Amino acid sequence: MPILPAGHDDIRVLHFSDLHLTPARKKEIADIKTFISLKPDLVISTGDFLADKKAVPVVLAALDELLNLPGLFVFGSNDYYEPVPKNPLKYLLPNHGKRVHGPELPWKLLDAGLQARGWKNINTSRATLTIKKTKIEARGTDDAHLELDDYSTVAGDPGDCDVAIGVTHAPYMRIIEGMTKDNLDAIFAGHTHGGQVRLPWPGGSKALTTNCDLPNWRARGLTVVKAEPLLHVSAGMGTGPFSRIRVASPPEVSLVTLTAAF
Repeated sequence: MPILPAGHDDIRVLHFSDLHLTPARKKEIADIKTFISLKPDLVISTGDFLADKKAVPVVLAALDELLNLPGLFVFGSNDYYEPVPKNPLKYLLPNHGKRVHGPELPWKLLDAGLQARGWKNINTSRATLTIKKTKIEARGTDDAHLELDDYSTVAGDPGDCDVAIGVTHAPYMRIIEGMTKDNLDAIFAGHTHGGQVRLPWPGGSKALTTNCDLPNWRARGLTVVKAEPLLHVSAGMGTGPFSRIRVASPPEVSLVTLTAAF
């Protein structure tokens, strides 16, 4: 992402999303513990850490070494409510805003645990941090999929900073449009699972859905639209416990390098 001022050193951002952890996901937990080897300067999580009421200590233990680094996070719908069985085909149907929730998850414990280690919760706030002499302003929204977002709480031009970024779980267009209006440089999001089930397509594969109103072609990775902030959508690492299938959309985390603009 060439968004830094000229002369500024590169910043390595580890972006992950949609871990959907349970105590039983031993391989995923072991994989997360290796992320520190990527040597990021900043960690951004775009939510859905949890998939089980007993997962908070599992998440904190898996992220342990990463929690020593500067970090930003927001929550997704699966951090608030335990998943429930549902017809997976509904994932491909139009989203009419109807939700079926399981029991509330201990997200407040997760929030406290992450903040106690120094990570910044930007669900409804702005935060500023300096990395390699670059002053970064970040703003975030709570989960738009549950309609918990209220961009007006963080709206407005960036303050005194070198680069301004937005962080959200579900990349609904209303959030992208708000951040575009405020001239942010980049947006980080998750939620889509990259489409989760993709069709083979010339040059790669094609998502059938984003599970929000983001166009399907933007379901994962870095996409560029003229006059908008750069958008990076993580396809995520996990799946819900009742839909453990990914087709042509492998689990991922991303190392995104912020560089000086050309």
